[in-house]
Amino acid sequence: MTDPLHRSAEAEPGLAFRFAGARMIARGSGALFWPEQGALIVADLHLGKSERMARRGGALLPPFETRDTLARLGAEIDALGPRLIVLLGDVFDDDAALAALNPADLAAFGRIGAGAELLVLAGNHDRKSGPETAHLGGIALRHIAGQGPDISGHYHPKIRLGPLARPAFLVGAEHLILPAFGTYTGGLWHDAPVLSALVPQGVAIMTGRRPLALPIGAGRG
Repeated sequence: MTDPLHRSAEAEPGLAFRFAGARMIARGSGALFWPEQGALIVADLHLGKSERMARRGGALLPPFETRDTLARLGAEIDALGPRLIVLLGDVFDDDAALAALNPADLAAFGRIGAGAELLVLAGNHDRKSGPETAHLGGIALRHIAGQGPDISGHYHPKIRLGPLARPAFLVGAEHLILPAFGTYTGGLWHDAPVLSALVPQGVAIMTGRRPLALPIGAGRG
C-alpha cells in the first residue's frame, strides 16, 4: 500500500519574500519554508475534521481529508528536506481527534517528523498539543497572532482575484499569517476587520500552482 505521507506528485512551487529581515518562501500549497532555518511551517491541519463533525452530529463529509492533508504535507517534506517542521496549532480538529484517527492515518502522522525535528504548538482546537509559543531566529511562532514579529495561523485567510478565491498568506510589518493547510477548512477574507487590524498594509500571497503577490491595505495602489 502506498504510504499516504509520501506521494510522487510534484510539490507546489513557491514565491520568495522577506519578513522581519528573514527570507521566506510562500509555497503554493500553503506551507511556509524558511531556508536559513531549514524550517517548514504549516498552520491549521485540522486532522480528523470529518470524524469530529460526525461525532458531534454535524454534516457528514467524505472521511478522506486527513489522508489528503498528510499526503500534501509529505510532498512538501520530500521536496524541501527540512531540518525542522513546525505545526502552528489546530493540528487536530479537537483534542479527541488524534485518538480517533484510523491506523493508516495515525501511522502517517507519526512519520511526519522522521528525519527532522518536529515542533507542535497548541491551538484553540487542540489545547493539549504542545506549548503555545516558540521562538526561532528572533521571530515568535504561535497559533494566534500576538506581539510581533510573529508567524501564526488561526484565521485561515483567503483572497479573491477576479473569479478566483484561494487561501493566502498575509504579510505585514509585524505579522505573517499563514493560510490553513488542512483540506477541509474554510477561510476568512483578507480584509475582514480582525485581519485588517493585524495587517493594515502589506502583501497577500495567493496560493496555487503559481503563487501571486497582491498588495493589500492602505496605499496598495
